[in-house]
Parts: sequence; structure tokens; C-alpha cells
Amino acid sequence: MTTSHRATARGRRRKRGRVRLTLGIVLSLLVLVTAGAGWVYFRLSGNIDTFAADGVSGDRPDADASKGENVLVIGSDARTAGNSALGGGDKSDIGRSDTAFLLHVYADHRHAVAVSIPRDTLVDLPPCKLPDGSWTKARPDTMFNAAYSVGETAKGNPACTQNTVEHLTGLRVDHTVVVDFKGFAELTDVVGGVEVCLPQDVYQRDLNPHRGTRGARLFAKGEQKVSGHKALDYVRIRHGIGDGSDIGRIKRQQAFVASLLKKLKSDGLTPTKLLPLADAATHSLTVDPGLGSADKLISFAMSLKDIDLGNTKFVTIPWRYEGSRVAVVQPDADALWASLKDDRTLDGADASGKNGGKGTREPTDAKSAAPVSGEGAAVSVRNGTTVSGLAARAAKTLTEHGFTVTGTATADAQDHATTVIAYGPGEKSRAKSLARLFPGAEVESASAPGITVTLGLSYARTPSATPSVEPEPVPSQVADDARSGDDNPCSDLSYG
Repeated sequence: MTTSHRATARGRRRKRGRVRLTLGIVLSLLVLVTAGAGWVYFRLSGNIDTFAADGVSGDRPDADASKGENVLVIGSDARTAGNSALGGGDKSDIGRSDTAFLLHVYADHRHAVAVSIPRDTLVDLPPCKLPDGSWTKARPDTMFNAAYSVGETAKGNPACTQNTVEHLTGLRVDHTVVVDFKGFAELTDVVGGVEVCLPQDVYQRDLNPHRGTRGARLFAKGEQKVSGHKALDYVRIRHGIGDGSDIGRIKRQQAFVASLLKKLKSDGLTPTKLLPLADAATHSLTVDPGLGSADKLISFAMSLKDIDLGNTKFVTIPWRYEGSRVAVVQPDADALWASLKDDRTLDGADASGKNGGKGTREPTDAKSAAPVSGEGAAVSVRNGTTVSGLAARAAKTLTEHGFTVTGTATADAQDHATTVIAYGPGEKSRAKSLARLFPGAEVESASAPGITVTLGLSYARTPSATPSVEPEPVPSQVADDARSGDDNPCSDLSYG
């Protein structure tokens, strides 16, 4: 071999050596990155607790009823895992729901609305599973937050709260997330604090009305940034502002969540910020099995990134006082649930991600060109199905045709296949005219005065029961009371 050949061979060996070294470094980096990512997901997944799916009712709303997603968020005041230091109370006390809202993410993934449910709202609690495996009986006219305490365990019963919300709204809850005191405080620390506003100075007795003296000032009037324990104090204040009601506290909690979202949006979800945020968020979460891993939880969170703050709304379920408790106002509540099911925003806009509406309303009977006229006849409407919002839709149709709707309610049984129109003395002709609005309805006499319409599935399946091309918005008192995610933090915070 000549000298030049030997030099060429040595050069090739050096080149091959450099290539092998470069490949070795790249492979080593890939292994480290992969291992690091795996470690991160292992760590985050290890933070997340899940509740058993066997406590979720088998009698649930149809999963395909809406293309949007519904997420139930529960704020728990459980005293376990270090929470007693933040919330007070006995470590052995049972878990309770301090606040709850149903977040509806519209199908277009550009709009969202959070509906708060006051803790004192009187609802019907459906059967729920107990720790011993047995199921409770249904409990009518029970405070909403009692659902979380069914079974009287330290960690609470999120499955029972989910069952209750599904029964109340007729909407399927896709995911349930429980955040406790400790997780909430850590999250606000990680984001560097949240901007809030107080309409007045707030003192220790405002947080604890059993305190003998006013105590130290916790918050000064006006805008300020809070985090950790102080952020927790802010969202828990009830007695020192306005009329001291839970409704007023809900308004401030909605303002806080809006401000938190604004902070997250402005910071951006970069990897540097995402890891500590995800670590804090998952450390004290309890979720349904569908969100029980880091990749599922992060994937869901990232699916919300295109929702604009101006398109994020906060409302409270239509309500009125009933003594010291809160009652749900109908048909306003059913109209709200129906709008969410149809992916219509609070102002009636289509947020289904498709062009156009979802149906047309028939103003007259298909068998007759003459319009139906109620001429002031009084009618009560009952929903004999599990289809949410059906009574409200029927009531609207009847009102448009001149009938006076005296009230809407849920029928004693919700398994009616056919609509039944029962009429009292002297109401036969009006009942038959009314029946033209409900094709296939059965008309029968009754001893009670007036006309009662009990809706069946036959009505739910007719075009007249579906929203029109240009559907009406939810009741104005609900829409007008909504808070937007980009509202000023000082607006509308002192109800009562």
C-alpha cells in the first residue's frame, strides 16, 4: 500500500470515528430526553388521584346529545392531606363541597361557559353508592352540597355530585375534577399571584363570623394581587361583603377564576412554565378515570387553548330564595341546559362548529293550514321524559300560539312514550285544538280543571321540539348577569 493510500485509509477511519461519536451523542441525548419526559409524566401521573367509576350512575344522559364537553369542577374543603392547616376543622371530619360549577366547552372549542350551582340549592339527589357497596334511595328537596358528603368519608363522594348534576341538568358530565384547599393555594403560588378586587376593607371576622372581635385587616379595599393562603381566604369570604350570601361569594369566585385564566393566557404555556404549573395542578387533584393520567389531563388542558377570554362566560343557575335555601327557577334553568346541549351561546349564537342551525319549527299543524290559536286558554306542562328542556320548549310553542302557560314541571314518571293531553270540564274543544301542536298525542278527560300536557318521547322526536334555524337566546336575566373572562376584576362583586 502506498503512502497516499495509507493516508486515505486513516482519514476514512477518523471520519467514521467522528460519525460514530456524533451518532453516539445524538442517541445518548435522545435517551436522556425520552427518559426525562418519561420521568416527568411518571411524576405527574403519580400526583393524580382518581375516584372509582363504579359510583357513577348507570342511568345517564345520552353521550351523543351534545358535541361539546361538560366538565364538573368541585372545590372541596376536605381536611385530609394537609388541608386542615389551610381550612381549619377536624382532620377526621367528612369531606364537603365548598363550591361547584359545570364548565361547558362548546363544540367549536372557541367558546365556554361555567355555570355555578349554589351549595344551598334544593335539588333531587338521585341514588348514590355508599362505601359498603350499597346504594342510597333518592332524596328530594335536599341541599346540593349534601351530595358530596353522601357516605360521610373524609375524601367526599364526587361520583354522587356528578350523578346529581346529570340528574339536574339532563347533560352528560364528560369529566369531573375535584380541587382541594392545598392544591388551590399551590396553584396560585406557581402562577405568581392573581389580580383580585375588594369593594371594601375585609377583616378576620368577615372570614370567621364566630370571632368575638373584628381582628386584623386581611384585605384593603381595591385591586391587589393574592396567592397561596391569601388567595384561599379571598374566595372563601362570605359574611363581610354585601348581604353575606353564598350568591355574592359565587360572584367573587367567578371573578377570581376569570382573573386566573387571564394570568395563564398572558404568561403562555411554555415548557418552562407548564411543568411547575402541571405539577402544582395535579398534586392535589382528584379526577374521574378518564383524566387519570398526565397525558390525558394535559391533552385536555391544551384543547382549551383557543378559547378567547371574551368568549368565556360565567353565570349562576337561574335561582330564587326559598326561605334560607335556594330554589331553581323554571323554565329558565331548562332553557339554559337546552342551549348548552344545542351548543348555543348565551346570546343565541351557534357554537356547534357547523354552519347553520339544527332544525326548523313548524308553526301550524301539518294536516291543516289554519294556525292554532289558544285564545288565552290556561295550560300546565309536564315533562314525562328524561330529555332536558322539553317542557320549556313546549311552553314556548304554546305561548307563541296564544295559550297561557301556568307552569312547567317534571312529571311523576319520566317514561312516557306518547304525549297525553288531559282536559277538565268545558275544555274539550281547546284541548283538541292544542293537540294539533303535538302530533300523535292522546286526548283524555280529567276531573281537574284546565288543561295539562304531559310530554312523551313522541314529542321529543318531532321537528317542532327541536331548535329553530334562529333559536332564541337563553332568558335575558341569565345572559345579562353573565361575567366575561375579560371583564374588569372590580365589576359586580358586592351582590346584596
